[in-house]
Order: sequence, then structure tokens, then C-alpha cells
Amino acid sequence: MQKILVISFFLILSCAQKTQSHPPVGGFLYETDLTTSKNRAKNLNIAERAQIQHWINNQQEKFYPMSLNYWVNIENLSQHPRKADGEVVSYEYEIYDFDFVKLYDQPKENINVQFGRFEDIKAVEDALRYLKSGQVATLLVPSVLAFGTYGDNDKISNDMPLIIKIKVL
Repeated sequence: MQKILVISFFLILSCAQKTQSHPPVGGFLYETDLTTSKNRAKNLNIAERAQIQHWINNQQEKFYPMSLNYWVNIENLSQHPRKADGEVVSYEYEIYDFDFVKLYDQPKENINVQFGRFEDIKAVEDALRYLKSGQVATLLVPSVLAFGTYGDNDKISNDMPLIIKIKVL
């Protein structure tokens, strides 16, 4: 009975230990840490791209890759005229996970935002540069272009790829 208790204690203790994935603020980053981080990012990107491609293959709607590493449901979107820095756009979008669960009740809305001064998801800014007024698009966004490793500290967890339905107002 004592052996079981001792083994259980060590198993619980080993589960409770967390390995550090990044150094603390102001800490030093060693070459091995950089290599570990690069490999993690590479493997995560490969896994998410496979997950998104699998999801696309099961849809009736077509999605097309963009150069920034996300997908959009508008063919040849990157060949549309591109808005320059300084131009203004108003837009709204809704965020879903890949089970198509809407993550927030209200759409996120931004009015009169200037290109080049965005504080939003990179894929959203990139797509908006090509969309026309009133146009709607669906984006499939890997986590690295969304909320990344930390999520949004609310409903979007870490390393979570997203579906974003965006509309130019």
C-alpha cells in the first residue's frame, strides 16, 4: 500500500511540474531555446495547415490561399486593387472556431481605421486591403496570424486557428 502511495505521489508531482516554454521577461534566450521555439512554431504551423486543409476539403465552398498564409473564399482576391497606407476603412467581423462555434455574441467593429496604423489581426488587415466596400469574405486564419501563443485571455485559447467572417462597411 505504501508503494502505491509513493508512486502516486511521484506521478502527481511529475504532472504538476511545468516546463518553461519561454524565458521570463528580461531573461536570456539561449541557442537551444531558440531552436526549441523554432521547431515548435514549425510543427504547429504544419499541424494547423493540415487541420485547415482537411476542413477545406470537407466544405462545399472553395477557399484560396493568400500569400500571408491564410485562406479566403474569394478567388484571386490578391489581384484586386490594393489599398495603400493612409487610406481609411470601416469594417466588422465575427470569430468562429473550426467547429463553427461563434466565439463572441457581438461582432467586432472598427470605424475609420487607417491602413498602416492597424491594431488588429494581421490577416484581417491584409484581406481588407483588397476587399471593396460592402464586400463580405470568410478567412481561415492559423493561430500565428490570429491571437498566437497566448490567445486573447478570454474565449480564444492559445494556438487556436480561427474562422473570421469579415464585412467592409
